[in-house]
Amino acid sequence: MIAAIGTAAINAISNADMVNPPKPVFAGTLARGLRDCVRRLTAILDIQPNRAARDNHVSLEFRHIAHAYGEVAALRDVSFTAPASEITCLLGSSGCGKSTLLNLAAGLLPVQQGSVHVAGELIAQAGMNPPPEDRAVGLVFQDGALFPHMNVAANIAFGMPAVDPGEIENWLDRVGLSGLGHRYPHELSGGQQQRAALARAMAPRPEVLLMDEPFASVDSVLRRRLRRDCRMLLRAAGTTTVLVTHDPEEALDIGDKIAVMEEGRIVQFAAPQDLHDNPAAASVGAIFGGAQVVRAVREGDDLRTAFGLWPIECVTGVMPDSADLDLLISAERVELTIDSQGLAVRDVHPMGPASRVLLEAGDSQEITAVTEQAVNPSACYRPVPEQGSARAFART
Repeated sequence: MIAAIGTAAINAISNADMVNPPKPVFAGTLARGLRDCVRRLTAILDIQPNRAARDNHVSLEFRHIAHAYGEVAALRDVSFTAPASEITCLLGSSGCGKSTLLNLAAGLLPVQQGSVHVAGELIAQAGMNPPPEDRAVGLVFQDGALFPHMNVAANIAFGMPAVDPGEIENWLDRVGLSGLGHRYPHELSGGQQQRAALARAMAPRPEVLLMDEPFASVDSVLRRRLRRDCRMLLRAAGTTTVLVTHDPEEALDIGDKIAVMEEGRIVQFAAPQDLHDNPAAASVGAIFGGAQVVRAVREGDDLRTAFGLWPIECVTGVMPDSADLDLLISAERVELTIDSQGLAVRDVHPMGPASRVLLEAGDSQEITAVTEQAVNPSACYRPVPEQGSARAFART
């Protein structure tokens, strides 16, 4: 099937038939410039339908994955399972390893250590790295990567085992592109291109769909609608999905489960509500609870911070058995007291009845308080958390 479709596609490019003629700008170099692209995307997109995926039994599992680029470690002993027919988000800042993990599952990178499993079956491990065409996964790129010389309908048909005009129209309708099958990628908006890319990836009915920051190239308003529509489509299809993002709002908006990644490791893997209510680390609480992290050292019944000495009573819950702590504190729970030896006010930003106040310590560390009290920008203040308002975590 791969060879047949790949050869047909390359011949179609070379012949430049009149059914879907390429635009003039591509005429001279189309066959040469797109030949490698066709082979690579054919491998990724031409996937046989799988009954297990439709029956919601397919999970994607990573076991003890480690990966390095030369001397730089990108992933460190990563293990987790993306549940069947759910949307799992890999969330983290640039360089945390989330895209590397996705590419290992797709077959775009070789597994150096550990293994990858789909529906409990081994698909890759060190020394065994089959190409993308031998894996039942689909991939949606950040920029869509549509074939520029093909119209939308042809792009969707390209990955299907058998071309069915009725099925193509069905996918166009499902992604909100009904009546636009005749258009070429450059005639679509950014959001429409991503919808077409999603339809092309899902049309072969892959067991697992991998999405690498698929909404990053569209504006924020359109992004929210696209996320909503994408989630509804994926949930209706029962497709097991892993989506990479650096945006916490996006992860909360679309994910059933979220794996928070830092420096090549998974800090916490849980449902959004669990991440908010029971963060495993201060950094996770800061992402999902809107709180701030303050470093502290326990000294008897006091906590020494860059912003002054705080009473241990400000901490709620179990105190970690560690002297070096990270405190998770909401800005709304920080009380301000005028103190000539306190911190300088760097900024006061009115927000209706309350104001957001930014205070700066001598070593350029900052803490934020949201308060309804009147604040003198020329005065100094001592910030102290309310009793029982902070959560403490052992610093790692």
